[in-house]
This record gives sequence, C-alpha cells and structure tokens, in this order.
Amino acid sequence: LPPDTPPSPLEPRSPTDWTPFSDRVEFETAEFLYTRNQMSAGDINSLLELWAASLAKHNEHPPFADAADLYDTISSTELGDVKWESFSIQFAGEKPDVNPPAWMSAEYDVWFRDPRQCSRNIIGNPLLAKEMDLRPHREYSTHADTRQWKDFMSGDWAWEQAVRDS
Repeated sequence: LPPDTPPSPLEPRSPTDWTPFSDRVEFETAEFLYTRNQMSAGDINSLLELWAASLAKHNEHPPFADAADLYDTISSTELGDVKWESFSIQFAGEKPDVNPPAWMSAEYDVWFRDPRQCSRNIIGNPLLAKEMDLRPHREYSTHADTRQWKDFMSGDWAWEQAVRDS
C-alpha cells in the first residue's frame, strides 16, 4: 500500500464474537478489572482465587486463571494489521570496576507496535467514532480553578498545536 493509505474497512463480526475473549463475561470482566478499576495484579489474583473457590462446587472456573492470563488475553487483541516489532538494548554507561549489577550486562528485548499506525487504526475505526473527541481542550476544577489533565487532548502539546495551526 502507498504511504498514508487509510486502514482497510473492518470486516463485520458476529454479535457473539468476543475474540480474543471467549464470551461477553470474559470481555466485561477484563474491561472492568483492567480499564475501569485498574486493579493491581495482586488484587486480580486474590479476586480470581475467591471466584474460583465459589465455582469449585459446580466444577466451573472463573473467566481467567490469574492476572497473567488476563494480561495475555488482552495482549492478544488484534490491532488491525500493525505488526509487532522488536529491538534489543543493553546498558551502555560506565560500569563499576568491582561487582557491577547483573542488569548492566544483560541484554533486554523491547517489543512494540508502531504507535502512529495504531493511532491511525483507532481513529479510522468506525466503531469508535462516537467514543472519541479529537478536539484539544482545557479543563479546570470548579472548586479551586486549577487545571485538570485527563487525556492526551487535554494536554499542553495538543492545545499548542491547535492554537499554532488556527
């Protein structure tokens, strides 16, 4: 495809297709724990252990085995055709002559997806069209008239770009 080609239209999915989640309960559990509640991994594990204990008498299981299972399922969500890329890094600064920490000699793999391409796919997704407000804005508290930051579009950079280009 030529550069700057918009993403392909999404294929319609069945209303019962919750991929990569097995069903609606699994999806909504993940959405609640990860997005709305932003629960820690330790608390997720505790909750899932309690849930599993309550279901054991019925020989059933909670939607996720543990926090790692939840995170793995979320990470397997497709983001259009944006491929995973990676590179390796290693500490390049001065090391102590005696007993340098192991992390200074270790090599680390960094995995990522192109954020610009991910952003284009998100913005071009018709399912999200009514969920995003792409206008820069500034919010202030009603009590102390202090600036509030909520998301990217409430930040200074977005505001300055809009003011600069207007």
